[in-house]
Amino acid sequence: MNGQKLGYVYFEDEPGADVAKAEAYFERALAVARQQQARSWELRAAMSMARLWRDQGKPQQARELLAPVYGWFTEGFDTRDLKEARALLDALSS
Repeated sequence: MNGQKLGYVYFEDEPGADVAKAEAYFERALAVARQQQARSWELRAAMSMARLWRDQGKPQQARELLAPVYGWFTEGFDTRDLKEARALLDALSS
């Protein structure tokens, strides 16, 4: 199970989840995706972290993480991931 999924499991499925632990899992998922130059996985991990930060009242930090990752894409904007990323960015801007 990758770090992103562990973060989801820990943060979303555990009552009273430890936010710092979920954040660490998402950071690990980001690091692995970056190391492997897996842009789609990095986008997913960035969206997960951005949602966590949004829910923690850190919308600017969330946007600063997600915007550059989203900006790398030049095609595929009709895919689910990129549509969700755009919607999240829009929500973080308002």
